[in-house]
Amino acid sequence: MAELKVRLCGIELDNPIIPASGCFGYGYEFAELYDINCLGTFSFKGTTKEPRFGNPTPRIAECTAGMINAVGLQNPGVEKVISEELPKLKQCFRKPVMANVSGFSVADYAYTCEKLDREEQVGWLEVNVSCPNVHGGGMSFGTSPEAAAEVTRAVKAVTKKPIIIKLSPNVTDIVSIAKACEEAGADGISLINTLLGMRIDLKSKKPVIANKMGGFSGSAIFPVAVRMVYQVAHAVNIPVVGMGGVTTAEDVIELMLAGATAVEVGAANLVNPYASRDIVADLPRVMDKYGIKALSEIIGKA
Repeated sequence: MAELKVRLCGIELDNPIIPASGCFGYGYEFAELYDINCLGTFSFKGTTKEPRFGNPTPRIAECTAGMINAVGLQNPGVEKVISEELPKLKQCFRKPVMANVSGFSVADYAYTCEKLDREEQVGWLEVNVSCPNVHGGGMSFGTSPEAAAEVTRAVKAVTKKPIIIKLSPNVTDIVSIAKACEEAGADGISLINTLLGMRIDLKSKKPVIANKMGGFSGSAIFPVAVRMVYQVAHAVNIPVVGMGGVTTAEDVIELMLAGATAVEVGAANLVNPYASRDIVADLPRVMDKYGIKALSEIIGKA
């Protein structure tokens, strides 16, 4: 019988499938469609210290084998996430959840992480230093080893739960940044966030997205994800959560062979709301096809 269980930063997951932040809301929206407890866990919508309306519209642009978004971290702020969103989530999800955190200063990150660290439902804190859709925050912390390490140290100083730093692919040397985060105390690394992309409307001759540029995601970026997961997983001694263009159970196996302990599914959930559930259900078939008895045994075996 196929063994799907893995351990991520000391916490056991029934399977490695994790819907990615921003693509699964706070979970209860998808719980209206299926029992989301079939998932390993999920990363809820990116949370900041203060409420954010996000970027002006339009925020979405279609493109070949993917999409570009510039939502801009729209969220109600950490206080309301704790008081309103987490209680609703608890009604439909009985497993530890991954809290995704963004900020516009090191102090912002520390404040929000400290608040969420106290919540019983939160198993991991995924600290996003890689959002390309906001000005003056997000990706600016993830493009240098020093800045990423500074955020890591700050959040580690105020938390007890595992800290997973989410890195940007929009850099020339992903390994040095990952290693800096590890040295600063990170318990795990997740990558890749979206690539920076842009579309121009031929009729208006203006950018399609009001923000001009946004995060490019979808199956087109999968080879970049495989390459970066492989590079980072072979350079650090902490778990890697892989993501970027995952649409099938075969993609999950490939990222795990590259070195991912768990795999996040992002844009696929926006195309098919059952995508993550279907990938979980298909994993035993794919494992049998390739003679894999336990997923935990293939991590980094490429």
